[in-house]
Amino acid sequence: MTSLGTRFDRTRSRLRAHPLAFDAGLAVAVLVCMLAGAFADPRPRHGGFPEFGQETPGAGSVVLMVLGAGALVLRRRHPLPVLALTAAASVTELLAGDAVSPVAVSTVVALYTVASRTDRPTTWRVGLATMATLTVAAMLSGPTPWFTQENLGIFAWTGMASAAGDAVRSRRAFIDAIRERAERAERTREEEARRRVAEERLRIARDLHDVVAHHIALVNVQAGVASHVMDKRPDQAKEALAHVREASRSALSELRATVGLLRQSGDPAAPTEPAPGLALLDELVGTFRYAGLPVEVALGDGDPRLPAAVDLAAYRIIQEALTNVRKHAGPGAKAEVSVVRVGPTVEVTVLDNGTGTGEPADGSGHGLLGMRERVTALGGSLAAGPRYGGGFRTHAILPVKARTGEDA
Repeated sequence: MTSLGTRFDRTRSRLRAHPLAFDAGLAVAVLVCMLAGAFADPRPRHGGFPEFGQETPGAGSVVLMVLGAGALVLRRRHPLPVLALTAAASVTELLAGDAVSPVAVSTVVALYTVASRTDRPTTWRVGLATMATLTVAAMLSGPTPWFTQENLGIFAWTGMASAAGDAVRSRRAFIDAIRERAERAERTREEEARRRVAEERLRIARDLHDVVAHHIALVNVQAGVASHVMDKRPDQAKEALAHVREASRSALSELRATVGLLRQSGDPAAPTEPAPGLALLDELVGTFRYAGLPVEVALGDGDPRLPAAVDLAAYRIIQEALTNVRKHAGPGAKAEVSVVRVGPTVEVTVLDNGTGTGEPADGSGHGLLGMRERVTALGGSLAAGPRYGGGFRTHAILPVKARTGEDA
């Protein structure tokens, strides 16, 4: 049963790939049926089966049959002209005096094609006109009374051809609509997947930038200190190198945790340490103090608990802002950090009194852009720019509950 269905599907696919060949075969089959009908007596004298040999078509009838069947080869490309040609041939044969016109078979096929390949209003107009023309011609020109079943048969066959063609067209439209919706849904899923991948890449890139920028800046500062005091104060140089070692170890640990997010199933397990937050603010500030940047910290008296996403964002904003102060504020700069909870938001502010710009001189840095994207992702706002009277100010407002999915 399965092999039979497979062969049927394969044959149908081949016929769809060569529609002209299929229509040529259909035209031959219709011609055979019309010739067989022309030689058959529609009113058998013995039994209920038609008798052959009692009727003989004339040369004109054969020409009309060949003309009507041949026109069906072009029924897909020119459905309305083919219908007009076959209908004219059928009317011509009916007016010649035949009670039943075999050429009407080609008209039925042509009418089905028009109904299946055009819209419904066209099907109604063309179908009714064809049915009325053939039926009236058969009733007026035939040797039998107008109410005989042969005349009504033409009406029935043309009506069924119109109905069948319209049903096939509706089914094709329904299948096409379902296929289009499925393709659109598939495209939507793919676009959503690509969007999520892009967002995840951006988030990981921000984390990598925060980690690398902070720790490499500290390593650079401590390495410069060690190089400067190596000959005169080796004990201080050793302390600076110890800070370099600690900063590099911390950078490697955070890089390992961040890159671990990209691991596939089956890879070694990624570290399970919690993401940094304001609980580690003292350690973060301490690294900058060791690097020679005086930092003062002021924390509000409100509830210090924050959702994980907000806690991480606040930590990264302070980290990036202090890194920018250390790199761009100039010598002798001092920084102030404040974290205050105000109602449903938490405000993070980093100030400095430096003489620099607070951002890369060439405009190529991504620190402020990363901070702004991180804050926007949580539904907050970020303001960063020079202060009146000198220095730089970074101010972030983070909604505690918005878009985090967590309660404080």
